[in-house]
Amino acid sequence: MSNGTNIDVSGAINTLTETAGKLFQMQVDVANNTLKALAEVAEPLGKAATDLVGSFAGMATQVLENVSSAVAPKK
Repeated sequence: MSNGTNIDVSGAINTLTETAGKLFQMQVDVANNTLKALAEVAEPLGKAATDLVGSFAGMATQVLENVSSAVAPKK
């Protein structure tokens, strides 16, 4: 009847499905960790950019005040 080779089709399908599920979950985890890392990097960069804009605004204000005082007629 059987020559001694039994193929466990159900077990193979279950193992394949389980492996595919684990691979998909790993991809989701990698994407999630990547987004978290990008968010952690973006936060200080955003603060630095805001500080830089504030510094430029302060500098521009100072320059305009100096130009105004230099151009204004002396009494």
